[in-house]
Amino acid sequence: MQTIDKSLAFEERTIKFSEDVIYLLKTSKENSLTRPIFSQLIRSATSIGANYCEANNASSKKDFKNKIFICKKESHETKYWLRILASLLLDKKDELRKLYKECHELNMIFQKIISTMNKNDKMKNK
Repeated sequence: MQTIDKSLAFEERTIKFSEDVIYLLKTSKENSLTRPIFSQLIRSATSIGANYCEANNASSKKDFKNKIFICKKESHETKYWLRILASLLLDKKDELRKLYKECHELNMIFQKIISTMNKNDKMKNK
């Protein structure tokens, strides 16, 4: 049985999330209200995976931590845009709820990574 590197599996999860957001927006009606929100959402949602890919190739621990922090911020912003969009796209509420839940889980994972790194740094400095 082949084992998959956890960071690569999580990277794939962030990519899938981006693809799911793109698909949702491609299949949604755009108008003057939704257009700017679509734009904001696509940038923040795809930034999560892009920054995680960069974190996996970080040049230092500090660089890694910085990229993970950006992932956390972008996932938090994405949750905001998904919630706003849910009030405009009532026919997509179930899909948006699923994306929000996944984004929330991603956000919690990034927070856990940051917390663990901070805890390890404190232990090392004792």
